Amino acid sequence: MLTFLKTIRAAIAKWWLDFTLQTKLMAAATLVVSLIMSGLTFWAVNTIQHDARINDTRFGSDLGLLLASNVAPLIAEDNLTAVAQFSQRFYSSTSSVRYMLYADESGKIFFGIPFWQPEVQNSLSIARRINLPENYAANSEIPMVRQHVTPDGEVTDVFVPLLHEGRYLGVLAIGTNPNPTVATSSNLTRDVTIAVFVSIWVMVILGAVSNALMITQPIKELLTGVKNIAAGNFKQRIDLPLSGELGELIFSFNEMAERLESYDEQNIEELTAEKAKLETLVSTIADGAVLLDADLQVILVNPTARRIFGWEGVEVGGANVLHQLPSQVQAELSHPLYQMAAGERDSAEFRLTLSQPSDRTIRILLTTVLDQHRENIKGIAITVQDITREVELNEAKSQFISNVSHELRTPLFNIKTHIETLHDYGEELTESERREFLETANHETDRLARLVNDVLDLSRLESCRIYHFDSVDLAQAIEQTLRTYQLNAKDKGIELIQELAPNLPPVLGNYDLLLQVFTNLVGNALKFTREGGKVAIRAYALDEGHAHNLASKVRIEVSDTGIGIDPEDQHAIFERFFRVENRVHTLEGTGLGLSIVRNIIDKHHSAVHLVSEVGVGTTFWFDLAVFVEQSVTIDTPLIETFSNS
Repeated sequence: MLTFLKTIRAAIAKWWLDFTLQTKLMAAATLVVSLIMSGLTFWAVNTIQHDARINDTRFGSDLGLLLASNVAPLIAEDNLTAVAQFSQRFYSSTSSVRYMLYADESGKIFFGIPFWQPEVQNSLSIARRINLPENYAANSEIPMVRQHVTPDGEVTDVFVPLLHEGRYLGVLAIGTNPNPTVATSSNLTRDVTIAVFVSIWVMVILGAVSNALMITQPIKELLTGVKNIAAGNFKQRIDLPLSGELGELIFSFNEMAERLESYDEQNIEELTAEKAKLETLVSTIADGAVLLDADLQVILVNPTARRIFGWEGVEVGGANVLHQLPSQVQAELSHPLYQMAAGERDSAEFRLTLSQPSDRTIRILLTTVLDQHRENIKGIAITVQDITREVELNEAKSQFISNVSHELRTPLFNIKTHIETLHDYGEELTESERREFLETANHETDRLARLVNDVLDLSRLESCRIYHFDSVDLAQAIEQTLRTYQLNAKDKGIELIQELAPNLPPVLGNYDLLLQVFTNLVGNALKFTREGGKVAIRAYALDEGHAHNLASKVRIEVSDTGIGIDPEDQHAIFERFFRVENRVHTLEGTGLGLSIVRNIIDKHHSAVHLVSEVGVGTTFWFDLAVFVEQSVTIDTPLIETFSNS
């Protein structure tokens, strides 16, 4: 049905376009005149019908009052026989009354013409009642009149209260027929108006068809020639033996076509050269470029765009760009491209991640191409920028800033805590305790200075740093770590245990980095251990059968009696920003500490391991090479020196 309606609408539109301007103006003027005349006629008909309804209303009201004044005394005397006889004579004497109904005070009908039929009153009798309008007033002396339409025509209903000596006896309802003469006149006027309207339009259509046969055909030929010229066929000519204005128009058209053909031949080489320059320029730019026409078909694409979208070896020219783009790009660009082609927006920008042909992040800019008057859309330009490196650098910068700020928090907190303790309780502490607090604050200050220096080094070296690996006394590093956390452990009621094997050999490593490993592991153990638990750090030499029974490695273990780690979390525990507390509780932390530990241990050519059971505890352990008597310098990539506190 919808297709049929579209076909009819297209046929009517084509038929209308075939008319000349003069014919269209004549048709429009005829339409206006016919509408005005028809409107005046319908207004006259409606006025007549309205007057007829008013007359019918007055007639019905007077008739109801007349009848009510005659029957009210009889009803007051309960003389229903006389009421029936009078009503029957009244009904028979006029053809204007369609029905008459009498109802008592409660609305129960006790007599009606022509509906009344006597019946035997019994328990099964149906009581007929009259349904009075809502705005009917029983004590009003003015009848209530309304009109409604029935299958047999329009009826005027009159409701007259039956009053006798001020007493309300019920209601009289009379239905009257409209005046037949007025109705016939109104229908005749309406039929004549419709006939005149149809006749006028038949004459207009006949005139338009005649005009189309004599004038429209040459106009069609001229229109076809104009379309061919617009399409670039400058050899188009029109040969029709016409005179007058149409003949002059056809002659001017042929002269214009000859000039355009000459101009085209003279400038085709120059246009071709300019197009070649443009294509060369587009092909050499670093960003991807795709040029579309107004129908979203590809006109031009440079090698960069082919590489980004995986179009090498594929002919995309002339194809709809949405059929050639990768699926995720197509899903994002479909709606904006259609909006821009329709002129609903001028530009758009998107950032997408492509998985094919390789993982990369791209920025896509859409811009409409307008004509020289900047009014009509000629096409759409798509610029594609590969920002994968930019995204990676931004992500690395964000991670670095996050890690640096996280790492600086620990020494600053330790310095502040010890200094505040000295400030608030300095007189209550012994001389040795004050000295110990100052030494700890001094160590943390040195550590903070080293971290700041590392950040400055990173800003100069960007992605590389040289660490000096030398002899490291594990006992000193472990003791400093435990001293740093002893107040925290005491506040939480956790016992810190240090188990170091006697005569522990020094290891090959970087003191600051290993101190950071101990700090992170002990800090995590304290955070995940409940009150009354234990945190132990152990170090002992491993004998791997070397000559002279010299140990080649030292094993370090950090154990706690905390909540433990689920097996499903253990494989991801060393990933950046992964936090076990996300699953079990709401302890604070950024999830960087263990990732930093793994990176530092990797730089020491070792690996960190863990053994954990939920509800029992966790043990982290790793091995370090024993230091031999020569200094070794190892070039390693930059380590993110950040704490997990």
